[in-house]
Amino acid sequence: MDERERYEKGLATRRAVLGDAYVQAVLDRRTELNHEFQELLTRYAWGEVWDRPGLPRNTRSLLTIAMLTALNRPDELRLHLLAAVNNGVTPAEIKEVFIQAAIYCGVPAANAAFHLAAEVLAAPGNTASYARTDRGSKE
Repeated sequence: MDERERYEKGLATRRAVLGDAYVQAVLDRRTELNHEFQELLTRYAWGEVWDRPGLPRNTRSLLTIAMLTALNRPDELRLHLLAAVNNGVTPAEIKEVFIQAAIYCGVPAANAAFHLAAEVLAAPGNTASYARTDRGSKE
């Protein structure tokens, strides 16, 4: 497969996972500074890694959420929480990732991820949501 084919394959996967509107907005904001990076990202992250046959997309989403939690990357985590829902990941599965992350990445990282997920999954139009359980405690 040549670089152009890998880019097109990656673009299709990126749109399927992140949503057409999001990807189009990113592409529309390309500049002289970042356009080569966007092409690299599309070819290799999406055209190579996300398209590998070894793991289903929902598993890749769960792994990505775990790694972004560990790295404390809230902007990317927000994006990939939405992508995870798009890939069929349930709020219960996301919760389990964060509980696991609390042990291996630290409670502050997991706590921040839980707060962000609650915000993202409660957004209007989102098909998955956490049920609010208010027991009077604040973290």
